[in-house]
Amino acid sequence: MSPMRIVILLGPPGAGKGTQAARLAVALGLPHISTGDLFRSNREQGTALGLRAKEFMDAGRLVPDELVLEMLFDRVSKKDCAQGYLLDGFPRTLPQAEALAARLPKDAVVQAVNLVVPDRALVERIAGRRICRSCKHIHHVKSSPPKVAGRCDRCGGELEQRTDDSEPVLRERLAVYRRQTLPVEELYRTRGWLVPVDGDREPDLVFESIRQAVSEGVRA
Repeated sequence: MSPMRIVILLGPPGAGKGTQAARLAVALGLPHISTGDLFRSNREQGTALGLRAKEFMDAGRLVPDELVLEMLFDRVSKKDCAQGYLLDGFPRTLPQAEALAARLPKDAVVQAVNLVVPDRALVERIAGRRICRSCKHIHHVKSSPPKVAGRCDRCGGELEQRTDDSEPVLRERLAVYRRQTLPVEELYRTRGWLVPVDGDREPDLVFESIRQAVSEGVRA
């Protein structure tokens, strides 16, 4: 039996992790696991873990690491993860990364793809994003502007900018991200797991670079 394969996709807000993770999971034949999706599914299903997380979220508090990890380990214990999985945006902190590493099989093949995108590009991507109030379709003021200003091309609904997509909020999110994840990157670099990829390009080019990098890493 081949060793378990773990691919971790890291990158700041706006780097395109979600888009790339979905494509990469299909290409590699691995389950795509996002902690955000785990929170939502556990809450919607009313699981014990979901109810515990809801208490923190409803109080405006961060869900503690031990609960995040409990949800994650519950998910990756499922049959479809027996040969491996792809993690999207996790781990975010050094304690999470260390806890994850401690649970992995000793012969697991681990690759942490780090999407590197300069702040100027991230600000342009996210600050220009406009989301339809009705159908949640996303436009961008530069790359995909609506045909009618302020109105969604898909349903005609009103477009809005999310509060956390404004430039001041985004810059603070980026600062927090970097404080939290630089130690994670260093841990993965010392273990030989870190795979930096230039994310400041067209999505198709970024995907091909990721796919080639992880394929070469496995062959090596």
